[in-house]
Amino acid sequence: MPDPNKSLLERLADFLTPQPSSPNERRLELIATLREAQSEGFIDADALSMIEGVFQVGQLSARDILVPRAQIDWIDINQPLAEVIKSVIEAAHSRFPVFEGNKDNVIGILLAKDLLRHATEKDFQVRDWLRPAVFIPESKRLSVLLRDFKDNRNHLAIVVDEYSGVAGIITIEDVLEQIVGDIEDEHDVDEEADNILSLDNGDIRVKGITELEQFNETLGTQFAVDDIETVAGLVIQHLGRVPKIGELIKIDDIEFEVLRADPRQIHILLARQIPKTIS
Repeated sequence: MPDPNKSLLERLADFLTPQPSSPNERRLELIATLREAQSEGFIDADALSMIEGVFQVGQLSARDILVPRAQIDWIDINQPLAEVIKSVIEAAHSRFPVFEGNKDNVIGILLAKDLLRHATEKDFQVRDWLRPAVFIPESKRLSVLLRDFKDNRNHLAIVVDEYSGVAGIITIEDVLEQIVGDIEDEHDVDEEADNILSLDNGDIRVKGITELEQFNETLGTQFAVDDIETVAGLVIQHLGRVPKIGELIKIDDIEFEVLRADPRQIHILLARQIPKTIS
């Protein structure tokens, strides 16, 4: 923990010189010092939130934030062109993974702008306009992935599991949102289907805006608090404050872990059942 006998500036200066503590201990000490700097008015809450987001990116891997395979808007290379155009317009994304035969056989990425600009040309073939697909393992660190996106000018990667199957996709926007919070555009739709996702390890990924009624129906819980409608509201009401990234909160037999948050609100949580002990 930071030395209370040192000034804030002295503690910040300590991080510029080698120390015997582990990198994780140093990271926690630095975050604690920066939070104190924010409370004393040296930096604002938004800046602190972004700095914490940068640390969060260093701790997360692709599997933590990917868009699951089942929620991808796919393009089948053998679809009629009219169906492809209809799917692209309805989904309103800028990039689409294209497969042939089965969804583990991704043959490229179709850019909506390429399709919509050239689809009226004579003898247009979707295959001729595919961009190369980038494949990454689930274990790839977000900090490394962000650098790769920047260096290679890519915006989307296909995430594969240990058996070389497609686990999902991840975009540069997904990574940046870990730092700056949700980036919404005019095409974003807040659908309940995306609010609660089951992960392979048994955890449940929950959006903070998920209504308690939907959460209760999915997990079999019975949370009910007057004037509280969302999972984020439940957690904040229980703590009496907005929790920090990485914080664990136990409510009844559910443990919540804050995956993404800023000083004003909770964006994403992980929820897991607490095993009942036999007395």
